[in-house]
Amino acid sequence: MSAMHDPTPATVNTGGREPVRFLVFSASLRKGSYNSMLARNAARVLEANGGAVEHADMRAFNCPSFDQDVEADHGIPEGAILLRDRLLANDAYVIASPEYNGSMPGHLKNVIDWVSRFRPQPFNGKHAMLMSASPSMAGGSHGLWALRIPLQKLGSNVAPSMFSLATAHKILDADGAITEATLAERFDEMLIAFMDLVEATKHYPCVKRAWVEFLGERTDPMTERVE
Repeated sequence: MSAMHDPTPATVNTGGREPVRFLVFSASLRKGSYNSMLARNAARVLEANGGAVEHADMRAFNCPSFDQDVEADHGIPEGAILLRDRLLANDAYVIASPEYNGSMPGHLKNVIDWVSRFRPQPFNGKHAMLMSASPSMAGGSHGLWALRIPLQKLGSNVAPSMFSLATAHKILDADGAITEATLAERFDEMLIAFMDLVEATKHYPCVKRAWVEFLGERTDPMTERVE
């Protein structure tokens, strides 16, 4: 376990819900980020509806560029160790990610690649909710479609519904709340439905599935990784 972070378990009023824990973070490094505001808003909704939330800062997860030679010589960097620890400590995760040139931020993809090197593979079996906020009319939605690919490849159950907030500079107030009533209601409903899914999966499991990295390809000791 990393010595960088020693969270105190959250105590919440579950409101009759079985205990569920969520890691929530923004993938933006910028101060005053709209995605950081949206992440704080998501955390408020989760907590208000009986979830235990652990907040995280993307800067703590920053890593040097992935390099297998660096891994062999120096091991996996602290930022990736910290994200691994936080994933394992929670039942699900929520990422509010900006869009860079129609895709996800490079620093986010980089830490995903580093974390994927751990065994057991910590993304596998975790539920994920993706959201974005942008001043643009698309709300950062293109970046979320790109982000789904590596997370699903690694075995995360990425929720079909994603939330992209367009013209965020006009709709988010200083506290990160969505000021347009219909959008705010949809945002809350989406997160509550996600909570219901995570709760049901954790406390009422029906099926367990294996994670196979190269499904359908010929097996080889160098590439076969199954959990």
